[in-house]
Amino acid sequence: MSLLPLCILAFSIVLLLFMVLKLKIHAFLSLLIVSVFLGMATGMPMNAILESMTEGMSSTLGFVATVVGIGAIFGQVLESSGGAESLARSLVTKFGKEKAPYSLAAAGFLVAIPVFLDVGFIILAPVLYALAKDTKKSLLFYAIPLLAGLAVTHAFIPPTPGPVAVAEILQVDLGWLIFFGAVIGIPVTLVAGPLFGRYIGNRMYVKTPDFFKEEDPLRETTRLPSFWQVTGMIIIPLALIVANTVTGVWAKAHGMTDTFPVHLITFLGHPFIALLIATLVAIYTLGIRRGFTRTAILELSSKALNPAGLIILVTGAGGVFKQLLVDSGIGVALAESMSGSALPPLVLAYLLALIIRVTQGSATVAMITSAGIMAPLLSACLLSEPHKALIVIAIASGATTLSHVNDSGFWLVGKYLGMNEKQTLRSWTVMETIISITGFTLAFGLSFFF
Repeated sequence: MSLLPLCILAFSIVLLLFMVLKLKIHAFLSLLIVSVFLGMATGMPMNAILESMTEGMSSTLGFVATVVGIGAIFGQVLESSGGAESLARSLVTKFGKEKAPYSLAAAGFLVAIPVFLDVGFIILAPVLYALAKDTKKSLLFYAIPLLAGLAVTHAFIPPTPGPVAVAEILQVDLGWLIFFGAVIGIPVTLVAGPLFGRYIGNRMYVKTPDFFKEEDPLRETTRLPSFWQVTGMIIIPLALIVANTVTGVWAKAHGMTDTFPVHLITFLGHPFIALLIATLVAIYTLGIRRGFTRTAILELSSKALNPAGLIILVTGAGGVFKQLLVDSGIGVALAESMSGSALPPLVLAYLLALIIRVTQGSATVAMITSAGIMAPLLSACLLSEPHKALIVIAIASGATTLSHVNDSGFWLVGKYLGMNEKQTLRSWTVMETIISITGFTLAFGLSFFF
């Protein structure tokens, strides 16, 4: 077999990294430019390149844009109503300050399902400051558990953009992804959060930043939504999507796929409808019933779609890259070369995401690029739906590795916690790498059973 297609792929990845890192070209444009180069280098006709680009963009965004858009509005309502803050404060109050690291890890795990990681961290940072000031402990004792919960869910569980985009590119059922995201994500959060937080908190004292204003973290929360209101909002879409998956497996096994109850559950459990229901319930329960005007709801929706638009465009460009890999024949060449390799697809997916993440910094770009490369390979493999979901977890784990100075999250966390670069590397970077290694290890272990 000719090595030329694989050399073209390798050069395309290097070119992508060069444009993003050295030339500072946005990932959206870089992915499109590399896709065009890849098509021309493999000898595709110019009209075929354009057709592939159109197909890749439309086939990816038909699903991702809708899910990310609705999910962004859902998360914005939860954020603006005080739901995220209420969740954290309620858990700390219920379990006490001694178990606050576990409460904060749970809060981060739940909040990051509808809310972006950086937004969730900024909202809940005052709770960390107040707890650290009150207990005289290192700020990391509380910050690391919260960040671990936020980071794990952000990477592992839909409807956050990363796993949704990868699942669409690899054609993975979201119900299985939510299931494995929770099964793997909970122990990963405990290890990278409370356990590592206690370890690093006892060895590195980080004081509360000077800009913190005195506030009781357990202050009266009657003006905030209740814990159960917020939890219920988050559970609605997840429960409907998982119910759809479980029903589909059961109906297929019993030959009852063409019945009205199954059709109804399938309809309600589709991510579009599940998220739409949750968003409408949240708008009414957390918004209108609490005094939000129609104008305020409209403004919140518009605000939510601004950051979502960037993610959607990058995801669409990732879909274009994937389609060019397929239509150029490189995907077939990669699948053939991997057929005799000792590396399982899950391991290859993890390593690809890890290398791209460490090199260029963006977890989202690392996930989408890795998924684009893996998509043609997986289409040639006869893998079960659960196994493909585990590959998504492997990609998410690889894309979480070794956050450092080329990652915006590194600077956000460091500045908000008042740490220098060395302290951020010893805490946040190590925590991210623990998530990566633990998540991959669990996914790899479970892959032998599915």
